Amino acid sequence: MNVGKFGQFNRIVIKVGSALLLNKNEGFNRSWLNNLSNEIEQLHNRHTEILIVSSGAVAIGSTYLKKKRSHMNLNEMQAAAAMGQAQLVMEWQDSFKSSGINTAQILLTRSDTENKKRFLNSKDTLLTLIKYNVIPIINENDTVATEELKYGDNDRLAARVAQMTSADLLILLSDVDGMYTSNPKTNQTAKHIPVIENLNEEIFSMADTADSNYGSGGMITKLKAAKIATSAGCSTIVTDGLKIAPLTSLIEGGKCTYFPARSNSKSSRKQWLKGYLDTSGSFMIDDGAKMALEKGGSLLPVGLTEIEGSFERGDVVTIVDANNMELGKGMTAYSSIEAKQIVGCQSDSIKDKLGYKNSPEIIHRDDMALNEFSK
Repeated sequence: MNVGKFGQFNRIVIKVGSALLLNKNEGFNRSWLNNLSNEIEQLHNRHTEILIVSSGAVAIGSTYLKKKRSHMNLNEMQAAAAMGQAQLVMEWQDSFKSSGINTAQILLTRSDTENKKRFLNSKDTLLTLIKYNVIPIINENDTVATEELKYGDNDRLAARVAQMTSADLLILLSDVDGMYTSNPKTNQTAKHIPVIENLNEEIFSMADTADSNYGSGGMITKLKAAKIATSAGCSTIVTDGLKIAPLTSLIEGGKCTYFPARSNSKSSRKQWLKGYLDTSGSFMIDDGAKMALEKGGSLLPVGLTEIEGSFERGDVVTIVDANNMELGKGMTAYSSIEAKQIVGCQSDSIKDKLGYKNSPEIIHRDDMALNEFSK
């Protein structure tokens, strides 16, 4: 699969498996990480936005505890994560030091991507970091997450991050170079599958969950991650990260399995909004705001004339004009209580009214779907 030179992708999530960061004698693989960071630096300098989901905290911490992960109970794994996460982040920071690229640690649990308020807060933090050219280094918060609230693997966490940030490419770097018709480690006749357009039951039945020395996820979890990402409009690549320069290898046509997105992330989001039936309230807007929306703008508080309903931040509301004609739907950045306090006010005055400002827009254009007749 020729993925080009990544020029078609504006925002890329790269997931790095723990088997790549630790070599067989359980030492940290700094030379490999430095090479990858140099590749990421080149993408970053071309204004490609990068987010990194990095495993490795528990694997690193287990070397301090001198105990294999498979022999640890939950408390020991959480302790190992606490010890290993500090070194993991330090290693990433050091790898980018010569480039001057700043990094930030983000620790997420499943509730951070599934609880509406926490989802929005996490999303806003990640997008703000990207805005300031900071590369987020994301991991599951294994120190506090219980088994019921854990992803258990970073493949699906990476997919949720891609979904959350509307990324258009997810790269899963692992110790395998893609999907095969059966397990290539045990079956020499297994054939590599370069492109998978339909993640159906037949594809899942081919996947093998063979253990990795350090990783917690097999091919099944990668397929699940690809399904999450592609459904959100994010193409996905599974490839061998053990190569000295895995991203360069991809550019040069290296072996991988490519899962094309079903649609782009923005159109997927807008289709979801259009099909949303049970809206929580409505925003009536003036003619000036209506014209701004028709030109592709966001909805600002100054264009609001009336608020109806009771809703929270992140709920979907209906947008209507002065004649009560429905123009579309959108995800509100403010609750009904907050929205009523900022009706008609300039965005610069939001903080004066509320004491804080979530966003200058009450509905961002990416969180809005207008009806065809109202465009």
